[in-house]
Amino acid sequence: MIPYGRQDITQADIDAVVSVLQSDFLTQGPQVPAFEQTVANHVGAKYAVAVNSATSALHIACLALGLEQGDWLWTSPITFVASANCGLYCGAEVDFVDIDPHTYNLCPKALQDKLEIAERQGKLPKVVVAVHLCGQPCDMQAIHALAQRYGIKVIEDASHAIGGKYRNEFIGNCRYSDITVFSFHPVKIITTAEGGMALTNDAELANRMALLRSHGITREPAQMTHEADGPWYYQQIDLGFNYRMTELQAALGNSQMERLDQFVARRHQLANRYDDLLAGLPVTTPWQHPDSYSGLHLYVIRLQLDKITRTHRQVFEALREQGIGVNLHYIPVHLQPYYQRMGFQAGDFPEAESYYAKAISLPMFQTMTEAQQDEVVAAVRKAVAA
Repeated sequence: MIPYGRQDITQADIDAVVSVLQSDFLTQGPQVPAFEQTVANHVGAKYAVAVNSATSALHIACLALGLEQGDWLWTSPITFVASANCGLYCGAEVDFVDIDPHTYNLCPKALQDKLEIAERQGKLPKVVVAVHLCGQPCDMQAIHALAQRYGIKVIEDASHAIGGKYRNEFIGNCRYSDITVFSFHPVKIITTAEGGMALTNDAELANRMALLRSHGITREPAQMTHEADGPWYYQQIDLGFNYRMTELQAALGNSQMERLDQFVARRHQLANRYDDLLAGLPVTTPWQHPDSYSGLHLYVIRLQLDKITRTHRQVFEALREQGIGVNLHYIPVHLQPYYQRMGFQAGDFPEAESYYAKAISLPMFQTMTEAQQDEVVAAVRKAVAA
């Protein structure tokens, strides 16, 4: 089976992790701050807070921005559920903005229309989570302009997008957002096994997220309510969580970061080759906005169902039967049973539902060979021709 994603682990990565295993620190040592600094320097952000998952990063980002009961968080329906769940974790209500049919990202025009209605109703969101699906950035300039106009905080869910660029600058510099979140899950562009990171240019937000990732506990005298009882002293000054990243994970991340640009460049080579090989087949290949340089975590095709005899499901199953580990990213969040119990239903976000009815994620990973890619394309050709 050719998987849709796969990590690339070298001897250098292994050596970095073994070095930590032989050191004095398995957690809360020097590797985590070094990894934070490496990522922040690479993307051009001032501060970075490493955590145990991108889901945790989204949660503490929302909390740091003051999201709470009575507030609203809006995001795209085409994303992993974590992009929406982070609002629920804070006691807020969640709603969605339909996608652009070309980029599959949150549509700025749909966002503007929905904000105009929400302003009249007195239900403006406090936070918008803009998801960079497949690694292609949203139209952040337009989203930022709307956020400034309506007084909204913006989180970039860039779980798919580290190494990508928007308007010739690295995603993660937070030029158009308050906080950007990366994921380091094994199928992502670089991995720390599990892990995530929140980046910001706001020192107060960074300090708040750092506090929340570790039980809300501080050893900083300036943050305490009174003078320390002794050198052992700490205070819990907020209700935080155990969201820390380990030294092992950070060491792996530091090693992987040395190859980040190489990884993304290879993904672009593969995507360009897919574009050429799939030309002429009844599929729509990914469209890339000229302002973007995608991280290309995913390569999603959409079936032109009016030109083939098989259904979406039949094509998907035919590819799996041929040993191609295709996947589907994602089931619209508003169609999940948990969200339908909140009142969402089919038909609420037609562009998202149209995308879902035709989308298939083909294998895409930096160690993929041309022979493997040829095998994938041959399987697609066979699946859509039957």
